[in-house]
Amino acid sequence: MAAEVKGPASYFPSIERKYGRPIAEWKELIRTSPLTKHMELVNWLKSEHGLGHGHANALVAHTLAEDAGK
Repeated sequence: MAAEVKGPASYFPSIERKYGRPIAEWKELIRTSPLTKHMELVNWLKSEHGLGHGHANALVAHTLAEDAGK
């Protein structure tokens, strides 16, 4: 039995379905953006790419946490 995905990653399947881009592509956009602050990135994804707040927040939180662990 597969472990249940929790946290920001739990949004990933619906993000891919709704916006038609793989998560890796969204993460690359976040990583190459000149913006660095969490809410700046969230607001940028919402205004420039049409994401909803929850989806943008999940992508940014997961990407920044992943990068902090490197």
